[in-house]
Amino acid sequence: MFEHKWVPPAALAAFAAQILGLKKRLVTTNGCFDILHWGHIQYLQEAKTLGDLLLVGLNSDASVQRLKGPTRPLFPENIRARQMAALQVVDFVTVFTEDTPEAFLKLLKPQIHVKGGDYAGKEVPEKKLVESWGGQFRCLALVPGFSTTEILKKLK
Repeated sequence: MFEHKWVPPAALAAFAAQILGLKKRLVTTNGCFDILHWGHIQYLQEAKTLGDLLLVGLNSDASVQRLKGPTRPLFPENIRARQMAALQVVDFVTVFTEDTPEAFLKLLKPQIHVKGGDYAGKEVPEKKLVESWGGQFRCLALVPGFSTTEILKKLK
């Protein structure tokens, strides 16, 4: 149903060329998005206002497990990708296997790459990369009271 929004990693280079031809402002973000919650929705809506198209890079199951531990993700990547694609604010979704989004960012060269406010003031590998081609790196404010970690704590 939402397959037209999913960009397989093998198709990213061709996708990037198409986007460049459209002269649209591409905004990217990335994350695990294991439990989709209101904080994510607000964050994605704000990210979308920064440009014309929003592409979400989703960490693969193996990547989430390396980053978050053996009990994660709670939902497999195909479900998480479909949830992202179902959101009107998200134009495209891709799944990446690395622990950081640098490989897909090098292909897409977005004008803006955003992360959540929990990354503000931290060393973020993709910041220098995005700035190397004149792109902007932005940290967006968190929505207080909404985080996957906090939701999981409450559930326990």
